[in-house]
Amino acid sequence: MTAALKPLSFGRDTLLDRLGRRIADRLQSQTSGYEPYTPSDPETLARTLRPGDILLVEGNQKVSAVIKYLTQSTWSHAALFVGDETPLTLDQAALTSIERPQLIEVNLGEGCVAVPLTKYRTYNTRICRPVGLTPEDRNTLVSFMVSRLGLKYDLKNITDMLRYFMPAPPVPVRWRRRMLAFGSGDPTRAICSTVIAEAFERIRYPILPEITRAPGHAAATSTYSREEILHIRHYSLYTPRDFDLSPYFEIVKPTLEYGFDYKRLEWAPGREGP
Repeated sequence: MTAALKPLSFGRDTLLDRLGRRIADRLQSQTSGYEPYTPSDPETLARTLRPGDILLVEGNQKVSAVIKYLTQSTWSHAALFVGDETPLTLDQAALTSIERPQLIEVNLGEGCVAVPLTKYRTYNTRICRPVGLTPEDRNTLVSFMVSRLGLKYDLKNITDMLRYFMPAPPVPVRWRRRMLAFGSGDPTRAICSTVIAEAFERIRYPILPEITRAPGHAAATSTYSREEILHIRHYSLYTPRDFDLSPYFEIVKPTLEYGFDYKRLEWAPGREGP
C-alpha cells in the first residue's frame, strides 16, 4: 500500500456553518424503537472487510428516516473501509483493530472523519465489495478517501437541510434523488455517499452508470448498433442504496465467509422444527 496522503486543511467556520451545525444536531438525534435484526459483530467485520469495501448502514437518526424514505431503501449511510491507512495518534496505535479508526465517512455536522468498526456494533450493515480492483486503483481509492479527512459537511445551504424536518416529504419518486443531491458546489464540502462515489469516479469504476445505445446503422444486425456505451453519472447524484443495487459490487455476508453450516446451529426450545 502506498503512503497515505495527508488530510486536507480547510478554512474557518462561517456563521452559516454554525447555524447549520445546530440544525444538524437536531437531525442527528436518534429515533426511538430501533432494534437491528442482525447487529454487526466488529470482530467478524474486521476479518471480512478489505480496503475499498463499502459498509452500508441502516441508521436510526431523524435524518436517516428521511433518507430511507426518499431513496426507498434500508440503507441511509455509507462508509469506506481503508484498514490501517488512516493517520493514527500514539494513543490510537495501541488500540485493537476494531477500535482503530478504519472507516472513513462523512457525517452531518462533523464532515469527513475516520471512525472505528465498533461504532456500528448495534446497527444492521451490509458490505459492498468492488470486484477485480487492481492494486494501483485500490491504492488510489484509499489514498483519495484519506486525503478527504477534514472535509466539511455542506452546511452552507441551510434551506436544503430544513426539508429533512418534514417526516415524509410528499414528493414524486422522480424528484427524490434530486432532493438528496443538494449542496453549494464547493469542492471542499461533501455529503454522505457522494465523496465515496467521487473516489470511484477517479478510478473509472462503475456504480450505476447511465447506459445509452450506440447510434444504429442501416443494417439491423450491425454489432455496433447493439453496443452499449457507459456514461459515469455525476458523483453528487449517488445515494447509499446505489452501491447495493449496483451490478458491479459484490454483496459480502460475513456469516457465510467462514464455513457456515446450518446443521451446527443451536435452536431455542420449541424451534427444533418438524
